[in-house]
Amino acid sequence: MTCPLCATADVPLSPFPVSGGPEDASVDLCPTCTDTLDAPQEDHFRALATAMWSEDAAVQVLAVRTLAKLQTPWAADLLDQLYLDDDTRAWADNVAAATAHKDAHGAPLHAGDTVVLIKDLPVKGAGFTAKRGTAVRGIALVPDNPAHIEGRVEGQRIVILTEFVKRK
Repeated sequence: MTCPLCATADVPLSPFPVSGGPEDASVDLCPTCTDTLDAPQEDHFRALATAMWSEDAAVQVLAVRTLAKLQTPWAADLLDQLYLDDDTRAWADNVAAATAHKDAHGAPLHAGDTVVLIKDLPVKGAGFTAKRGTAVRGIALVPDNPAHIEGRVEGQRIVILTEFVKRK
């Protein structure tokens, strides 16, 4: 089978749920797509130019969300060219807005970003306080909660509220 997002052929595909739309909406994706949708790699997703025109609305929604995360000139051009019916556009935009991770100033956060703490934060269970001004490199986004990110401070992996960080 061929992955509908990246067009990789002859790989095992597994169902990936597409949130925000019909409850049973899913797309069969290759392992690379499934693993990298939170932080897509430009080279792997060049086939989105074809995927965005799929007749399957769930594939279109994933293509739009992935193009938006890529933040490259060619991805922005593809998004400008894309036409979606009103229901599909609402499906793609609704979840993208609801699950967007933003720092204290409203700047979007992405997996792998570096952020700076804007307040001293006591770390429960670790016995230390993360000091204001501490840089947290290589953050991870908590997929089901846009108010939380994860990062390492003083060797401990902790959950941090996005309202207490700013993007560096």
